[in-house]
Amino acid sequence: MKKIDYKNELNPAQLEAVESVDGAYLVIAGAGSGKTRVLVHRVAYLVEKGVKPDEILLLTFTRRASEEMLRRASLLLDERCSRVSGGTFHSFANATLRRYAKALGLVNNFSILDESDAEDTINLIRTQMGFNKSEKRFPRKKAILEVISKGVNKSEKIEDVLYDEYPQFLEFSEEIRRIREEYHKYKIQKSLLDYDDLLVYLKKLLTDHEEIRLSLSRKYRYIMVDEYQDTNKLQAFIACLLASEHKNIMVVGDDAQSIYSFRGANFRNIMDFPQLFKNTRIITLEENYRSTQPILNLTNEVIRGAKEKFEKNLYTKKKGEQQPVFVDAEDENAQSRYIADKILELREEGVELKDIAVLFRSGWHSNDLEVELASRNIPFVKYGGQKFVEAAHIKDVISYLRIVYNAADQVSWLRALLLIPGIGPKSAEKIINALIPGKGAPLAASGKNREEVNKLFNILKDINSSVQSPEKIIEIFLEYYQPLLRNKYDDFHKRINDLDSLLRIASRYKTLEQFLTDMALEPPERSLAEAGLKDKDDSTLTLSTIHSAKGLEWHTVFLIYVAEGHLPSYRSLEDEEGMEEERRLFYVASTRAKENLFLLKPHVDRNPRSFMDGGGPVFTQVSRFLDEGRIMGELLQIEDAGNEFDAGYAEFSEDMDKKSATDKEFLKMMQEYFRDKEEY
Repeated sequence: MKKIDYKNELNPAQLEAVESVDGAYLVIAGAGSGKTRVLVHRVAYLVEKGVKPDEILLLTFTRRASEEMLRRASLLLDERCSRVSGGTFHSFANATLRRYAKALGLVNNFSILDESDAEDTINLIRTQMGFNKSEKRFPRKKAILEVISKGVNKSEKIEDVLYDEYPQFLEFSEEIRRIREEYHKYKIQKSLLDYDDLLVYLKKLLTDHEEIRLSLSRKYRYIMVDEYQDTNKLQAFIACLLASEHKNIMVVGDDAQSIYSFRGANFRNIMDFPQLFKNTRIITLEENYRSTQPILNLTNEVIRGAKEKFEKNLYTKKKGEQQPVFVDAEDENAQSRYIADKILELREEGVELKDIAVLFRSGWHSNDLEVELASRNIPFVKYGGQKFVEAAHIKDVISYLRIVYNAADQVSWLRALLLIPGIGPKSAEKIINALIPGKGAPLAASGKNREEVNKLFNILKDINSSVQSPEKIIEIFLEYYQPLLRNKYDDFHKRINDLDSLLRIASRYKTLEQFLTDMALEPPERSLAEAGLKDKDDSTLTLSTIHSAKGLEWHTVFLIYVAEGHLPSYRSLEDEEGMEEERRLFYVASTRAKENLFLLKPHVDRNPRSFMDGGGPVFTQVSRFLDEGRIMGELLQIEDAGNEFDAGYAEFSEDMDKKSATDKEFLKMMQEYFRDKEEY
């Protein structure tokens, strides 16, 4: 029978975790420290020591993750490992509930609603209750379901979810509560469960039926939970209930990589685990197999500033002396040009595009970069966030510009007209037919739609595309489009940054023709298939939000918009917990890099606030996560990106250094004095 040499295959900390059997264990697995390797070897170790495979429960966040771990364990030992009970919390809940459905008053052949079905059910209830006829703007089915679901996963009240995610709908909190109640009744009557119900009912089964909880706890004698920092309150409670009889539970995760609170993940789960299981043994994995030491020096320093954490200091035996590079580019487009230049330089040095990634806090941060990459013929694929040119609100605005350029563009007319409340396909078709040469003047709508339609015609009539720039034309239409945006999209406030980006991109063009041509022929988004056709020897660059990049790694990583208000996000500036998660986001992004890490920010933000607020250019401030301790002075290489502001800024800094201590003290006193005065 195959014997595994664990001592030679694992480092000391990994070996300690694998050979820890009975009791409660918290494995703090630093980035790139071999977390999956530990879980795979521990499954094999338990089976090799005589534990029956079906007495081991491995809970992961994707079915693919559990299948891959058990496959690797089987290759490591033998096929017995494939019989270990593995899966997601939801798949485990589904199987358990079907077995014990009667105890909860359910039928064991209940149906599970997918997201689309759940939204349609919400819409049905919303209509039946008459909220579709509300005089005020009432949230649509998708937003209502999201509010209800987040309330379940975050264990929060409807009002709290609305305050954080949809503040414009706070006045409808009571109505949404009523919809939630009717939705619950509907599912009971029809023997339906949605995704969230699986966890809710499993928790109820374990808490209300002690004999079943004890039976399951005895059946699964050894429990392992992967990515414990990403569990929500329900999942953590379920895991602890299952281990309540024997307390043989190992949870593996990294508090420094807890970044999914928007999905309901609770940072407190991993921090409070030792309090729930009093004799918990904490094992820390600190040897990193991914990044060079200079990169780890930076990430160690950043996470050291966290207010609450498990202490660890990542180190590596990997060779490499290149420090992370900080670039203060002139503006957003200079940031994009620098990245494109550096990518082409790296490619000439033999680094493939597939080994390079550009990461960002929010999907819209890459909008300008996408245009720059397309103009340089650099193929890429984007993950996370909304695709820029393919986003509905971007298409809406571009449809207006296409009409300005070509009044016979019926497709764009249809899109533009359907945006107007009360105009359906038939009315739009009549108006469009009246525009065709030979059929008379444009047909104005009748009744309450007449004013809005005529407003659009008047705007189009007043625009002179031969004189006005694409940027100016977009500005004109954004004023008109603003109420339509609010009416059409429940999450309109999340789409505003994309429209700001569209303005900035348009500012680079002199003619409407060239702008529309580039948007059509060289859009800022390419498919993998198109990329492959261009150059069979080429690969594809990755653009990704930080959230979508977790768990991945690249030879070279560019992290953009490392500035206050961007990373960290302005929404977290007054929220201590939110700011701590922003720090962890920065940490996750930086630890994706193996050899090269570039941190960039535009020196000037041309449009830091929304077009709705009339914002103008401002100087940006470096992210607080870089402006701590010895980071800027010792752990970063500062690179000149040809910033025209550098010289002036250096002179200004030198002058400030010459100011007397008295001047500085007076300035500080004056600021503090006026800060306390209400009238100021």
